[in-house]
Amino acid sequence: MDKFDADPVHLHDPRVGPSDGSIVHLRPTQEDTKMLEPEVVDRIHELSARGLGTKRIARLVGVARNSVRRYLAGATVGHQERPAARRLDAATLREVRHLYGTVAEGNAVVIQQELAARGLHIVLRTLQRAVAPLRQERRAEALATVRFETPPGQQMQIDFGEKVVTIAGQPVKVYLMTAVLGYSRRLFVRAFLAQRQDDWLEGLDAAFRHFGGLTERILCDNASPLVTAHDRRTGEVVWNPGFEAFCRDRGLTAVACRPRRARTKGKIERGVGYVKHNALAGRSFASFEELQSHLSRWMAAVADQRSHGTTRERPAVRFERDERRALRPLPPRPLAVRTRRLKRRVSTDCFVDIDTVRYSVPYRHVRETVEVVVEGEHVAIYLRGACIARHPRCDEPYALVRIPAHFEGLFRRPAPAPPPPHDEGPADQVARPLAIYAELVEGGRPWAP
Repeated sequence: MDKFDADPVHLHDPRVGPSDGSIVHLRPTQEDTKMLEPEVVDRIHELSARGLGTKRIARLVGVARNSVRRYLAGATVGHQERPAARRLDAATLREVRHLYGTVAEGNAVVIQQELAARGLHIVLRTLQRAVAPLRQERRAEALATVRFETPPGQQMQIDFGEKVVTIAGQPVKVYLMTAVLGYSRRLFVRAFLAQRQDDWLEGLDAAFRHFGGLTERILCDNASPLVTAHDRRTGEVVWNPGFEAFCRDRGLTAVACRPRRARTKGKIERGVGYVKHNALAGRSFASFEELQSHLSRWMAAVADQRSHGTTRERPAVRFERDERRALRPLPPRPLAVRTRRLKRRVSTDCFVDIDTVRYSVPYRHVRETVEVVVEGEHVAIYLRGACIARHPRCDEPYALVRIPAHFEGLFRRPAPAPPPPHDEGPADQVARPLAIYAELVEGGRPWAP
């Protein structure tokens, strides 16, 4: 229902002096708003006289249901005065904007509470309209991005994505280490079952070897395996020691994007989505090794050969022409894989679990706590300093790696069955039992064959 009276609480006429109360200026009315055409209004009344409801009339005429109700209630055809929206005076508006950027931190409800504590009560919707331009300004500032292009060989952007993929009929969460060269947009991706620092460094090393050289810089986010702390105000970054050593040994300059501003590395953000929705999509794989092979083929046949939407060139062509010779030489020594030492308790089925893969242990050590050493190619299991099991390292999720000797003696063999009785074969019809002869000798009844 339309209201023509202003809110009487602290919404006074501007002629009232400052000492008489808080000044919140309201315009009495806004310009007349043109209403529906007379023919449409006549049609509304005609349909109503035929007994149709407001909802059906609104649908037939093509207007809002509230408009139908208003004209049936007696609204006049042509122009009609509408109530004006409440507006703040200049002084109050300045105070609202000051609170928006300081105490309230952009929350109109907090502004309302702060003003109410000072004796100034304003409707929340009025405050929301007052700060709407400030919100739009902040939104534009946060979303507006200037595209930054880098020369050949200068920058590589890196990130991890994750996707649930069906492997051997089972849903498996796969972590995708993705890297893209800033100039050519050539892309690299490798799948892992986790995203520890070892996985980051192994993926980085594999990316550089895939591209055939090192860039000058690495642009990354603030993942904990890479960044220990990042002061948003000063921009100071504390790097994880392992990642810092990796970059120092290769002469790389690491740059972390601002916290909660992932579009700083927009090339790799788009690249991760491209991998998930193109390379993997809804595909399933028989094994983790098959997944890795598929990604290798996809990089060469699809990602490198597509026409990039920004450069309008194929990444492989752009890379070979301009970027390959701009890359720095690879380090002579391969990446040293750090040995992991983990504590595990042997389960009752004689296995220990490492990265979803289960390795067998001699059954005599069930429920004992062992030390598992994960190396590049092997997994060794120790108990009180003695190696009790050693397996080749497996990357297949949910695989069982077992040595049959670990279970020998666990199951009792059934006792051998007694030999079957000696089969004498069919009775000889010529041979007669001795009882027959005894009966004849003793004078019994003669025997008749």
